[in-house]
Parts: sequence; C-alpha cells; structure tokens
Amino acid sequence: MLLRGRARRSRETTAGTGTGDDPLNAADPLDAAQERRVRAVLALGGVPQADLPDGVQQVRLRLLERAASGREAPRDVSAWAAVVASNLAMDWHRAKRRQERLGERLAALRQPAAHPSGEDSSVLSVAVAQGLDELPDAQRQVVVLRFYADLPVRSIAEQLGVPEGTVKSRLHTAVRALRARLHEDEVV
Repeated sequence: MLLRGRARRSRETTAGTGTGDDPLNAADPLDAAQERRVRAVLALGGVPQADLPDGVQQVRLRLLERAASGREAPRDVSAWAAVVASNLAMDWHRAKRRQERLGERLAALRQPAAHPSGEDSSVLSVAVAQGLDELPDAQRQVVVLRFYADLPVRSIAEQLGVPEGTVKSRLHTAVRALRARLHEDEVV
C-alpha cells in the first residue's frame, strides 16, 4: 500500500511540473533505517564496502520497478528489501567466483601478480566471514537474514517462498557448519 501511495504521489507531483522524467523527483522508497539494514545485509553477505552504494541503489530500483509495474507492495517493505539485498549478495558471490575461475585461467598464461585484498573484514571476525563464505548460498542467505537482518523465521519463509521448516533446517545446518569451522580453526 505504502509503495503504491508513494509512487502515485510522485507521479501526481511531477505530472503538473513537466518533470515526470526526472528520477530525482521520485520519493525515496527506503527510509534511513531500511537503508542501514540493506547495507548491513549486503556487507554481511560479503559485498565489499566500495560496492555497497550500488547495492542499495539496486534495491531501490527493484522497489521502484515493482511499483511502476503495478504489482502490490510487499507487506513488509523492510523485510522484502533485506531479502533483495541478500539475493544481490549471492549474485555478487557468483560473479566473484566466475571472475576468480577466469583469473586462475589467465594467471596460468601470464606471470602471477600480487592482488591486494579489497574486502573489508571489520564487519565480522575473519573466521566467521570465511565460514559464511564457505556456506552454500541458501544457508548463507538464511543466516544473514535471521541473525544479521534480524528477521523472524516466518518472515524469511514468506519472502523466500519456502516452508518455515525449510528455513529452520537451513539455519540448523548452517549454524552447525559454522560452529564446526570455528572449532576447527580454534577460534572458540
């Protein structure tokens, strides 16, 4: 409801001014708290700090596209935005893996060069961040949404379109794997 209202108000206010094509006149679909949550989900999903503004803009764009298409607004925009951010983080990881594989192939063809780490590890301890990176996408997604975006299991299940039991199972398996990883690395 809120989403349609904002989009409608935006069209009404820009229709009379002749600036309907100016995206700067559109109302921001994310409030400050939602934007912080989106940034946190992206960062915890492994997206580098330099790419966070682009990720937030992608979430805004998808929300505006949803409004423009006439689809009903999500019941909980904040939860929906967190899930979209989590999906974007998974997309980023997939692209990163593809680039790494390509990089490995190219490295075999030329002299190896030193690559400085561009990832900011200040959000989580290195061990937990590495553990999250090693989890399968579906498990990492529910861990980030549950423990870092602080979404309830029911909301995660609704947003992902899976049963609550599936979310609980993924959480259990992921936490067990992270715990084993931390014990293996003697972090805990």
